[in-house]
Amino acid sequence: MQVQFCGAARYVTGSAHLITLDNGLKILLDCGLFQGSSKESWPKNNHWHFNPEEIDVLILSHAHIDHTGRVPQLVKDGFRGNIYCTHATRSLCAIMLMDSAFIQEREVEYWNKKNLNKIGKSKVEERFPLYTVDHVGPSMELFITTGYDRWLHINEDVSVLFKDAGHILGSASVTLKIKEGGKETIFGFSGDIGRPDRPILRDPQPMPEVDYLICESTYGDRVHEMAPEQQERFLNIIRDTCVENRGKLIIPAFSVGRTQEIVYMLDKMATARILPNIPVYVDSPLAVDATDVFIEHPECFDAELTKYLIKDDNPFGFKRLKYIRKVDESKALNDSQEPCIIISSSGMMNAGRVKHHLFNNIENPRNTFLMVGYCSPETPGGQLRAGNESIKLYGEWKMVRARIELMDSFSAHGDKYEMYDFLKNQLGHVKRIFLVHGEIDTQNNWKAFLNEKGFTNIEIPVEGQKYDLR
Repeated sequence: MQVQFCGAARYVTGSAHLITLDNGLKILLDCGLFQGSSKESWPKNNHWHFNPEEIDVLILSHAHIDHTGRVPQLVKDGFRGNIYCTHATRSLCAIMLMDSAFIQEREVEYWNKKNLNKIGKSKVEERFPLYTVDHVGPSMELFITTGYDRWLHINEDVSVLFKDAGHILGSASVTLKIKEGGKETIFGFSGDIGRPDRPILRDPQPMPEVDYLICESTYGDRVHEMAPEQQERFLNIIRDTCVENRGKLIIPAFSVGRTQEIVYMLDKMATARILPNIPVYVDSPLAVDATDVFIEHPECFDAELTKYLIKDDNPFGFKRLKYIRKVDESKALNDSQEPCIIISSSGMMNAGRVKHHLFNNIENPRNTFLMVGYCSPETPGGQLRAGNESIKLYGEWKMVRARIELMDSFSAHGDKYEMYDFLKNQLGHVKRIFLVHGEIDTQNNWKAFLNEKGFTNIEIPVEGQKYDLR
């Protein structure tokens, strides 16, 4: 058996890990889009470390685009196998991959208009989308879904088990039971590890004991704020920005997971009558669709939300909340001077409507940008988190005069202690751990922390690296 790391190796995006069995069966774990600057992401997303036609099985841990965003491209390039995931992951992929296809088409069109006049001068070649909306439908036909905690037989030698990872709706750790050479090997993939005691979703469930483990490391050197402090601080930021300063509170948030968690918290504040009487806008068509998917999958809800539904049958809607689809309504928010809360994607501010809100509002000191999750360092969100005094948007430099607040307690990724709690049942059993989905400095710190706890044989692979597990 061999494992190759084809993405998210010393990066936080582009998850893709290939297992090749001795009989030649090729199992791909995740098929994510690399997200970052165009200069770096374009070549990465146009290169495979394998032949897509030779992949027999694709298994998805969850629906985030950095884990699924190249699925239509894989199918376009020849993959014809089955795609296994949970029920909710497929439901989210149906809308998220279509949205991603639209983005691929728009970004290539914009790039070509901007750069094709340079052909002959700087050898710039015309770009084509990684995939289009026409490739999404054939991809969705390959999905086979199952519930949590059920062994699903892929063939006579391989079975897969999904355990609730508590990260986003439908997210799962992946456990493979593999028979080869007269013995059984248990191979684990953590996916993205969620957090205990978070709203909406159930707590992450430990994986079975495994022989080999691919583990994420996004926040392997962080400790998050606790929930009670989170709500009080969030409410104070709302009051300071929207009531005292009469400004806008703009929250860049991923359309799936983070947006619904923030809306749910605001809904509970509104129900408790402690939310200031200001309008709240969710400015993302994808977030609107994703919220509908959440409502369709109550099997993923935790006990707290299930109980809250008795009091409020719509936990993602209240009187002054408005979901925005139309572009004109989104643009009108930039012209409006009313105090309000705007929740908009993308979470890293490198695309989507929130980038326009950033452009139009970053120089107003009455406004606040609340950063609620990880951002790659090169993205606009990463630059704000780093404390940059200016930022370049759409070819124009903007001064950062708005207030910047960080609240990583909203993160859907476990911190180092929460991830350790998830992993500790593996101590003394797992033979080798491979750290992925993290920046290298964070991974080194996470590795040192795990070593202190007694874990050994921890690897931090580089992209393309192969390991023989025999």
